[in-house]
Amino acid sequence: MSNEKDTNDPTADDPDEPPHGGVDDSSPAGNGEDAERGDPEPDDGPANEPGVEEVPDSGGESTADPDGEDDPWDDGVVVDDDGFDGTDVVGEGPDGGRNGDAAEPADDGDIDELGSTVEVEGAEIEEDPDEDDLLGGLKIDTTAEIEIPDRLVDQVIGQEHARDVIIKAAKQRRHVMMIGSPGTGKSMLAKAMSELLPKEELQDVLVYHNPDDGNKPKVRTVPAGKGDQIVEAHREEARKRNQMRSLLMWIIIAVVLGYALIIVGQILVGIIAAGVVYLVFRYLNRGSDAMIPNLLVNNGDTKTAPFRDATGAHAGALLGDVRHDPFQSGGMETPSHDRVEAGAIHKANKGVLFIDEINTLDIRSQQHLMTAIQEGEFSITGQSERSSGAMVQTEPVPTDFVMIAAGNLDAMENMHPALRSRIKGYGYEVYMEDTIEDTPEMRRKYVRFIAQEVAKDGRLPEFSAEAVEEIILEAKRRSGRKGHLTLKMRNLGGMVRVAGDIARGEDAEMTTRDHVLQAKGRSRSIEQQLADDYIERRKDYELQVSDGYVVGRVNGLAVMGEDSGIMLPVMAEVTPTQSGGQVIATGQLKEMAEESVQNVSAIIKKFSDENISEKDIHIQFIQTGQQGVDGDSASITVATAVISALENVGVDQSLAMTGSLSVRGDVLPVGGVTHKIEAAAKAGCDRVIIPAANEQDVMIEDEYEEMIEVIPVSHISEVLDIALEGETEKDSLVSRLKSITGSTLKDGNVSGPSNPSPQ
Repeated sequence: MSNEKDTNDPTADDPDEPPHGGVDDSSPAGNGEDAERGDPEPDDGPANEPGVEEVPDSGGESTADPDGEDDPWDDGVVVDDDGFDGTDVVGEGPDGGRNGDAAEPADDGDIDELGSTVEVEGAEIEEDPDEDDLLGGLKIDTTAEIEIPDRLVDQVIGQEHARDVIIKAAKQRRHVMMIGSPGTGKSMLAKAMSELLPKEELQDVLVYHNPDDGNKPKVRTVPAGKGDQIVEAHREEARKRNQMRSLLMWIIIAVVLGYALIIVGQILVGIIAAGVVYLVFRYLNRGSDAMIPNLLVNNGDTKTAPFRDATGAHAGALLGDVRHDPFQSGGMETPSHDRVEAGAIHKANKGVLFIDEINTLDIRSQQHLMTAIQEGEFSITGQSERSSGAMVQTEPVPTDFVMIAAGNLDAMENMHPALRSRIKGYGYEVYMEDTIEDTPEMRRKYVRFIAQEVAKDGRLPEFSAEAVEEIILEAKRRSGRKGHLTLKMRNLGGMVRVAGDIARGEDAEMTTRDHVLQAKGRSRSIEQQLADDYIERRKDYELQVSDGYVVGRVNGLAVMGEDSGIMLPVMAEVTPTQSGGQVIATGQLKEMAEESVQNVSAIIKKFSDENISEKDIHIQFIQTGQQGVDGDSASITVATAVISALENVGVDQSLAMTGSLSVRGDVLPVGGVTHKIEAAAKAGCDRVIIPAANEQDVMIEDEYEEMIEVIPVSHISEVLDIALEGETEKDSLVSRLKSITGSTLKDGNVSGPSNPSPQ
């Protein structure tokens, strides 16, 4: 159901009419049973207290309770609002009326125009820039010449579809779920939405003591900025009352002591009586203080719609809580309304509630979140069943927020289906792209991204044009796809900051290309540092073989994390079986890797002219560590090792390889080829085999280009032709494989996908 008020409701207030009786019956929090009946809000407070004005008489309607009794919980304080009660949700309508339709944000123009241009002071942009121009035609010396947009939504790079959705969702107050890799701009888009929402609708929320039931505090909403005034007025009134009572108390005590001393002559009785009088007045003063409301949500100083990040929040921080009171009786207890704490869902009222990794919320919290989204209000109670706060439950508190849920692809698996249904039913689902097409326009935006990072940090020297070009090259490399740029901007921004820190440490006037190159080495991921350490250790212990021929041993390649490659040898041995032929693989293989081994065994069984049922094939992934092997990029490595062991033919150890393998023998594309090639070069290999479909994705560093030869292949027969030792034996193996698979090297009749699909 929608959070919006049903316009067909006959009880709904006419937006063109002033609120009757000074009360807006459609207030999301309501005022208890009186508000549900539509009764006017009573006013029993002082009429002429400082800073406080009476509600004007509207049409002669009485402001008294229908039963003839004043409502004792009512604060009696209404801050002047041009004759409108503080409970009204104030918003400028199209006609400028107070209770008209909520103000809509100004038209922001076509989405294609938002943030699509890069403004440069005193420089020109070439109309038809050269393809090799990494700045996209920008003629600048440093990033200081780039103008940065004021709005966050215009600073987002690449996520055009997501940006379009955020703008539409802000205008229509729709929920959004953004799914994608970390660092692609989800939290930035969520903050951008808070800037686009109208701030005229913001509210303060007050909680009052309920004398009828202290465990059920009353809730009242007022326009933003009025809450502080109401609380201050109550405090001033309480201070005056306390002063009068204190004066009266001391007069009575003086009379009692004088009477006891002069007339009765019993000073002890006088002291006891004075003590009783003192305690009575102290208790009365406490009761006066209890009538001061608790300002639960204060938006008085808020310049834009609230933005609350509830990522990883526990139940109390998300849903609100009631503090425990160790003194629950004897006149020392804290009033329940003073112990109420607002949750993120209440503080985000009329704003944005952002929850990243939404699947990490426990089921109970997700269920309560569903209620808050659907009803637009949620009562606050103690979250610990052992606390005295568990007995307290307020009236419903407004929770009219726009929710932005975010997470990785696995977030949808553990997310409550009903919660996702509510977001999808009343909003949008967006997938955040990892890469974007490399165009001159996008390159200019990346220049602006670097300028934005420098400006946000505030402590980095500006980047020279050469330094910017080197970072854009890194963005191309990290994309893993030819003709694309990475959209994992957080990681790229990290390298920008490291380069700037290096320049600042040298007291350089600007960040140069040399600083960026140093940053590449210093900003290596933990996985890359571990991979480099593994390679060095293997060299020390002679575990890395990079020359000669060895039977059943192949240098495989793998990726650790997202941006680090490592060489993992694979060994195979064929032995007589004792319980039926089988394929035995060790090395912490995960599900996908195990399936890959089974696919390879199908080719081996079909290829071999020996009776495999009489033999066991042992496959070992050397030194895979606790993380194990996940993925099928070692398929051609396993196949080559097993065929080498079956036929007792050596494999070239100066060669490394990576590639997936179909049951027909086609070599399929894999992910991370650039990092794998660099790992092979670091390990001392001279050649590396990759899938032909991945050839376009190779963007290795200049230092490795002369160190290693990259050989693209499309079929397992090509792999064997390159990797196996000798001529006669190899030719017979390859010819048998060709005859079975129907593929030949001469006519090039090799099937396989043309586009890379990371495995």
